[in-house]
Amino acid sequence: MSTIPVVTSGSGTAELVQGLERLQGPVTVIRRCSELSELIAACQSGMARAAIVDDDAGELTASLADRVAAAGVALVVLADDPAARSRLDQLGVRHASRNLESTALAELVAGAVQAMGSRRPESGTASSLADPADGLRRWELTGEASPDREARQGPGSLVAVWGTAGGPGRTTLALNLAAEAAAAGSKVLLVDADTYAPSIAAVLGLADESAGLAQACRLAEQGLLEPAALAATAAEVQLKNRRLRVLTGITRSDRWLEIRGTALARVLEQARSIADITVVDCGFSVEADEELSFDTMAPRRNAATLVALEAADTVYAVGAADPVGVPRLVRALAELETAVPSASPLVVLNKVRRSTVGRSPERQLSEAWERFGPGRISAFLPADWDAADASLLAGAALLEAAPSSALRAAIAALANVPAGGSPKRRRRRAAATK
Repeated sequence: MSTIPVVTSGSGTAELVQGLERLQGPVTVIRRCSELSELIAACQSGMARAAIVDDDAGELTASLADRVAAAGVALVVLADDPAARSRLDQLGVRHASRNLESTALAELVAGAVQAMGSRRPESGTASSLADPADGLRRWELTGEASPDREARQGPGSLVAVWGTAGGPGRTTLALNLAAEAAAAGSKVLLVDADTYAPSIAAVLGLADESAGLAQACRLAEQGLLEPAALAATAAEVQLKNRRLRVLTGITRSDRWLEIRGTALARVLEQARSIADITVVDCGFSVEADEELSFDTMAPRRNAATLVALEAADTVYAVGAADPVGVPRLVRALAELETAVPSASPLVVLNKVRRSTVGRSPERQLSEAWERFGPGRISAFLPADWDAADASLLAGAALLEAAPSSALRAAIAALANVPAGGSPKRRRRRAAATK
């Protein structure tokens, strides 16, 4: 067996290191690091194939574990505290007792290195949460099971609402798809993952300064995110005696660093276990230019969007139905195909009106799309300004503010749920967040 160079960090590793050295086997300690940052640098330099870290070396987060894995280094953590071991299990990190015999530790390290070598290459755009090969790209808001549902992690489905820059109506569609599904009886979680202009809280009139998604990502980073904890971070909105859970977005644009891709992937994975349907309002940009910086593992502002698109069972691509919005959407879809090849977006043209397209706007838009756009248009949403304004003024979904509107009817049809009446609604925070 070839030599396995190992780097270590933490006071608890000293005795074990001596034991490994006495074995004179393939596992060889080449460097002892005083801090985790030094260990990360050693891993990224390519000098090591495994890292042994004592739990007292510092806070081991999901992002840190991913940086080690991205460097092709197998990670083993020494921990005896039950809470620490449980947290490491949540992070998916191998761990062992500090009292483990040197021979057993060497075997554990060798096994971890072998498992690391057998992993398939990552896509580099998002997380490994979604498997592009599972073929599960179609999804209905009714929550009906797909034949491929077993291929997903957790029982719930996930939909990402994405689109171009310029306000094509991503948030309007995401909110009202979620509201229609919740009113129809599904357990729904609405997630505001837009790292540029989050607006779900403002649109619903929720005075939330805590940024529920940032809280959930923080717990995920620490390995403390469980279904109950995720549910506790969400605000609740009542619709037709049903509840819609909402993970509000960041409160300032400079807080985007709190929504790291690694953490969001774990949040979305847990979301499948607490909701039949998770609807994610995404940002517009899928550019990966940040990855060209010196530190290729630096936080990326667009990582949240890329992770959500990769993980989604269905992607809705929203564009404005006008001479500016349509070509913009065509270009954006080409960028999406490059950034997230596994996505098979359903095209939705919003704000459809004769004044910008001409007579028979749907027919003309369809003919233009056949010539220039990929695939076909899945839905046309009318430019119902009165309904949209009533929704904003009331801080409510269309099913409450404008239940008989043409826009509400079109979104309900897209969601595959019946459009009912107008219920009264009351908001309340989950008790655990107070």
